[in-house]
Amino acid sequence: MPEHQIEHEDLELCKSLQAEECEVLESIYPDCLSGDYSKGSLRLEIPVELSEPHSLVSAEDQNLASLSMLPPLLLDILLPPNYPLHDPPQILSLYATYSWLPPSVNLMQRLLDMWQAGEGVLYSWIEWIRGGIFLEELKFVSTRGSEPILRIPHPELDLLTNKLVGYDTSTQLMRFSQNSYNCEICLSSIKGARCILLSCSHVFCRSCLEDFWKLCITEGDVGRVGCPDPKCVKEGREANEEEVRRVVTEEEVQRWKWLRQKKAMEKDPTIVHCPLLLCQTPVPMGENVEEGSGWERFRECSNCGYSFCAYCKRTWHGAHSQCPLEFTDFLAQRYLDLAEDSSARKEMETRYGRSNLMRMVVHYQEDQENIKWIKQSTTACPVCEIRVEKSSGCNHMKCFKCGHHFCYRCGAKLRANDPYAHYRNPGTQCYSKLFDRVDVDDEWQPMEAFDVLE
Repeated sequence: MPEHQIEHEDLELCKSLQAEECEVLESIYPDCLSGDYSKGSLRLEIPVELSEPHSLVSAEDQNLASLSMLPPLLLDILLPPNYPLHDPPQILSLYATYSWLPPSVNLMQRLLDMWQAGEGVLYSWIEWIRGGIFLEELKFVSTRGSEPILRIPHPELDLLTNKLVGYDTSTQLMRFSQNSYNCEICLSSIKGARCILLSCSHVFCRSCLEDFWKLCITEGDVGRVGCPDPKCVKEGREANEEEVRRVVTEEEVQRWKWLRQKKAMEKDPTIVHCPLLLCQTPVPMGENVEEGSGWERFRECSNCGYSFCAYCKRTWHGAHSQCPLEFTDFLAQRYLDLAEDSSARKEMETRYGRSNLMRMVVHYQEDQENIKWIKQSTTACPVCEIRVEKSSGCNHMKCFKCGHHFCYRCGAKLRANDPYAHYRNPGTQCYSKLFDRVDVDDEWQPMEAFDVLE
């Protein structure tokens, strides 16, 4: 067969293989491939997608950002007529978007070395760049412990970092908005543009999350303003300010922030709310106050400036002056103690008035009964000292105020990661007593209806 005929057949075969390779690449990577395939002129725009987030570090080994994607590399390619049987592709230019790849790096020769006669190489090029494998061969990627880190030798790394972070964020948001996700609340498939991606990676449609969070903020249940996923609810994971601002109005954000501040302050057992009806700001005890000095009762509201006594809630009467509430309790107790001393009782009645003393006694006795009932019927949280009454269920308690776990039977603080270990410890008073035993009378009793029939 003549030599020129063999060359013609090779050219036809190369042309067919090139068209087939371009069709396959266009079906797999439609966003990466462009150009005039018939003339062998191609452009590859290949983004770098890291397998997991990498920490971008400086020359001083300082973390600058966490990146999952890097800007694309642009390759202008010319396919020779006898590619892929005899010649490799010709790389006309290679450019890294934002110039993040140092010009000293010679990727062209590395790419050309991957070509083998008779085989297409474009797919291998795309995968080598897209998967970030070339970064490992360039020694740009390493590990620090179990953390993958990325080092880019660039003269203006601080400015480059801002561009890389902006690209990474915008690309992920664009991909998120284009995909569809199942909302675990309404169980519907919703486009990402109408969904919210939380920091815990759970996705909910904006409408459901908005209704749920607005209800929680309105009712003051600020602890539930977070991910509604059962696992996150169990862990008590709350939303951050950026997430809340994306869902609710500015007015509701301000109320949410106030509720969070109020909740955090109320974990302090010394907190007393300002007694003025139009204020009600939580007021803690001052720092470095000596117990028993009298100043532990002093409170000054940071919002309205009102100074008051934490015990009687009246205007501050001084550290060394007797509190009016304590004085009335003292008089009531003294009057009761003088029950058998009529002359002393008459002297007190003359001085303070019998009707006034009787009101003090009634109020004092009611307070004492209330205190007695509270001590007998409730258990105090060992951290914030708020008292809890159990109506039913097990003896494992979680304080609604500070969130700490404790035992209702003995008041001991429990480990949050395994609160039930307290009831599995032999030799303790609460061993095997997660539930209180309730004796049930098994004796049959006739119902009233049967008595009527009889």
